[in-house]
Amino acid sequence: MPGSDTRRESQPPESKIGGAYPRYVLAVLVLVYVFNFLDRQIITVLAEDLKADLGMSDAQIGFLYGTAFAVFYAIFGIPLGKVADVWNRRALISIGLAFWSAMTALSGTARSFVSLAGARIGVGVGEASASPAAFSMLSDYFPPERRTTVLAIYSSGIYLGAGIGIFLGGWILSLWHGWYPDPALAPFGLKGWQVAFFVVGLPGLGMALWVRTLREPVRGGSDGLVAKPSGERPLAAFWGELRSLLPGFSLVALAGAGAGRAVLLANLGALGAIALGAWLLILWLGTPEQWIALGIGLYAAVSWAQGLVLRDPPAFALIFRSRALRYSCLGFSCVAFTSYGIGAFTPPFFMRVHGVGPAEVGTVIGLTAAVAGWLGVTLGGVAADALRSRQRNARLYVAIFTALFPLPFAVWMLLTENTWLAYGLNFVVSIAAGMWIGPGAATVQDLVLPRMRAVASASYILVLTFIGLALGPYTVGRLSVAFDSLRAGMVLALAANLLGVIFLMLATRHMAADEDSRLERARAAGEPD
Repeated sequence: MPGSDTRRESQPPESKIGGAYPRYVLAVLVLVYVFNFLDRQIITVLAEDLKADLGMSDAQIGFLYGTAFAVFYAIFGIPLGKVADVWNRRALISIGLAFWSAMTALSGTARSFVSLAGARIGVGVGEASASPAAFSMLSDYFPPERRTTVLAIYSSGIYLGAGIGIFLGGWILSLWHGWYPDPALAPFGLKGWQVAFFVVGLPGLGMALWVRTLREPVRGGSDGLVAKPSGERPLAAFWGELRSLLPGFSLVALAGAGAGRAVLLANLGALGAIALGAWLLILWLGTPEQWIALGIGLYAAVSWAQGLVLRDPPAFALIFRSRALRYSCLGFSCVAFTSYGIGAFTPPFFMRVHGVGPAEVGTVIGLTAAVAGWLGVTLGGVAADALRSRQRNARLYVAIFTALFPLPFAVWMLLTENTWLAYGLNFVVSIAAGMWIGPGAATVQDLVLPRMRAVASASYILVLTFIGLALGPYTVGRLSVAFDSLRAGMVLALAANLLGVIFLMLATRHMAADEDSRLERARAAGEPD
């Protein structure tokens, strides 16, 4: 926070940076991320049963997987990121894991689209605690030259969790349907999709106790920028950031922070513009829940940014005034749009277009996501770290590769009528599609000071989530409805990668200068020496 003593010191002993215990922490946090995406991804393989039992459309499935989760994941990521910057990070991750696991299990009690949406919002709030705190912890446990590899290994939990979620969901549905073809005879009248939510949610409560035993690293130690404790109380920090996001409270928070009339009028103007845009989109496309939720999220983000410049000018300067960070966030988010949009509907695509059952989809697509995704995200991190010693923009070039290389294979996968050829092509696409994740996370860490890493990560995740997760699955589902063809919707969504390449190329023009000047720019904005 402003006024905290962030100073350059000698590098801590090697035993504190890297080594056996940090690798143990990395392994545990990978498991946390596995639970994170297992709970998130399982809804994709349950989609057909949810549509049948709860009367939902593809657009509503996209909303549940994407927007209902994403908006609140992104909004709460900001205050929880602030807590991670001032409090014990492993305790925060433990509490969040327990909460989102409980909400996943609660999803199994849903009796309508609305109640299921409420539970998925709860999952999003809980999961917002994990990645900003984990990125910050791991960046302090490992040296900068290994940062992309480490964050890529952590991020491999995305694919391991997604794969396990699809696999478990498919097999639970298949077994439950086989055991109880008449749902009325099942224990307590439970459906297969309800059992699946219980099975993947409840074990996370035990995992949360394990995470609580981890040790905190020295904040900023790996960079030689050790930060003294800020002295802020975590609940006060959480509420201070949250009220700057919540509609209504945000205006009061801005006024209390010293915002002038022009800032308050700009905030109200943004509210009016976002409300008008949401209303027009509802008239044009329907699905009011999508645009109302996204509008709330966008207004919250605008309000938070206005408040940040008053509360913490150095953090605002490094997060919002870095052209490298702005272009990188937009570029990675466009690639995420495709990843989330295609990933959300791959299991339904094979069930619907190729006519295969949930057990086969769970096995093949689940194992593909786990193995190919893990391989791709790890290779992306290793390649970026290996190349960065020779090329400062190596991380961005790896991301550009991962945006372009899989496109022809993805189109071929979606158009072929040969099921096993489609499975094979999906494996290739899954390897390439995840290679950007480690470089994206590491890029954000390198462009800010250690004391603001979690908040910067939360800001990055906010943009990534709004563009990638809130719009990607919904857009594919909406296009599927509009063209009466899931295949057409998925093919059209691939175009977002081309836009991502443009933003990433723009980021390469500013990356080295912005990284080298981060401390000077922070001091110019008020950071103490």
